[in-house]
Amino acid sequence: MLTIMSRLPLHTLPVFRTAARLQNLRATAVEMHLTHSAVSQQIGVLEQQLGFVLFERRGRRIVLNEAGQALLCSVESALAQLDVGVLAAAATATGVAQRLRLTVMPSFLQRWLLPRMQRWRQRHPDIALELHSSQQVMDLQRDGFHAALRQGRGGWSGLSDERLFDSPLVVVASPATARRLQGGGAAALVHEPLLGDADLWDLWFSEAGLTVRTNPVASFNDAGLMLQAAEQGLGIALGREFMVADALRDGLLVQLSEQRLAPDADYSSYFLVYPPSLRDWAPLQALRSWLHDEVCALQAPAAAAAEETPARKPRRKKAP
Repeated sequence: MLTIMSRLPLHTLPVFRTAARLQNLRATAVEMHLTHSAVSQQIGVLEQQLGFVLFERRGRRIVLNEAGQALLCSVESALAQLDVGVLAAAATATGVAQRLRLTVMPSFLQRWLLPRMQRWRQRHPDIALELHSSQQVMDLQRDGFHAALRQGRGGWSGLSDERLFDSPLVVVASPATARRLQGGGAAALVHEPLLGDADLWDLWFSEAGLTVRTNPVASFNDAGLMLQAAEQGLGIALGREFMVADALRDGLLVQLSEQRLAPDADYSSYFLVYPPSLRDWAPLQALRSWLHDEVCALQAPAAAAAEETPARKPRRKKAP
């Protein structure tokens, strides 16, 4: 007796998954490096073997029907699990280090991840990280990535995410600028060269009790470049607290105010994102554990300082 698996043409499933995502046979052919007729034929074979239709044809578009949507849910996880198996088998057969492909924002890579890579190598010398830097949100399955470090509020469709940390904005400047402005408060920054987004600066001044229409001397599409400009004394920046932590520790930047700004709920948190099927893959488990340990190590000094400060009480004067 034939089982479902014995009559299911497995070689057609990657084409089915891609066509479901792109909703266009010609685009699917381009991405899969096949001809248009080959894509159409493979989908036809799959539907014929299953005995039911998976797509609705709407002009040049093809859209999954309810049966196709049900199949896609299983196909995506099954193909991802097969990818994991192939990765593990290849590593075992060749004896080479396993490789984990990670896509990350340029600023996060430059200011946070790269300074910690030596500790990753010491902890996991057998797992190579292949780092891809992009400000675009990459499709992990389509582009062949195992995980991503993203900024947002979480809840990306079809993916698991783990919050690493929240990061409000703080005002930072070079040590020379900080010495010159020492004790001046928010009012001292009004006529200083500012870096970054005018709306964020206006909001920061508003929360400091000042009505100001700012005109920053430079804006940037990359936060890492903005912080580098601040380090070189070109102006004062509003930077993510976690992104400036190392520079503050090393004396490259100085925080000018205790006031923090967290206006954008969509971008104040950082997440590790990955396909659910890879959750138990050993290299990804190692990355998850290492990232959470690094975050805890960075948070510990700040937490200790916060606990110590309120505990201090003014000394009572001794009676003469």
